[in-house]
Amino acid sequence: MVRSTLAALGSAEPGRGPASLDDLLASAELLLPMLDAIPNAAIFIKDLQARYVLANRTLVQRCGLKDLRPLLGRTSAEVFPAQLGPGYTEQDRRVLEQGEVLEDQLELHLYGSREPGWCLTHKHPLLDRGGAIIGLAGISVDLQSAGTAHPAYARLAAVDEHIRNHFHEAITLDTLTRIAGLSVAQLERYCTRVFQLTPRQMITKARLEHAHRLLQTDLPITDIALQCGYTDHSAFSRQFKQLTGFTPRQYRQAMGG
Repeated sequence: MVRSTLAALGSAEPGRGPASLDDLLASAELLLPMLDAIPNAAIFIKDLQARYVLANRTLVQRCGLKDLRPLLGRTSAEVFPAQLGPGYTEQDRRVLEQGEVLEDQLELHLYGSREPGWCLTHKHPLLDRGGAIIGLAGISVDLQSAGTAHPAYARLAAVDEHIRNHFHEAITLDTLTRIAGLSVAQLERYCTRVFQLTPRQMITKARLEHAHRLLQTDLPITDIALQCGYTDHSAFSRQFKQLTGFTPRQYRQAMGG
């Protein structure tokens, strides 16, 4: 669904794309009522300056706005909380300037409670007929469990519980496959179906959620890294910045800590 929607928004191969971003928007606006009906995904198009030129209702509401107009012409850094907005815009620039394609990028979001929420983000450069980048299209899909009806849910729940109880330790795939009674390939496939995450992403998610809480305390960042299962400060900082756009220190400062 994510890939097909991106394709519908105009992420085309050279020679098949729109003549301009305005032409693409004229077509994309016809899809907006359908995109507005998707409550668990923020869908958007941005121009070469990483400014919003189209967004669905879900994104508008998460920016605390009543309608689309105040969002248009602004970047993520201008509309999202200071903890995360600049990181999203930095990511946009990689797509727009380097043609980078993002698929299944696990990202931390902050909601009104300031508690972390998670999504999988996809961003594609938009190309005109000559193959030049004219903007980007993106979707951020909220993580949602497939529910307990999945045949492998009981096994996967045990895996999830082990990760949540032991994220501060080194967790191997061998341990998780033994708990689940599944092969590595089966574990990867079922975790993706039920939790929308690979086992490694599940470990990262548990660690970063704990880091989010600890960064609101006075605990030294090196100690936070160790308590979250990282072997050193640099490994923790590198992964934290990848998922938030901030180093842990910058994130703490932005949180007012």
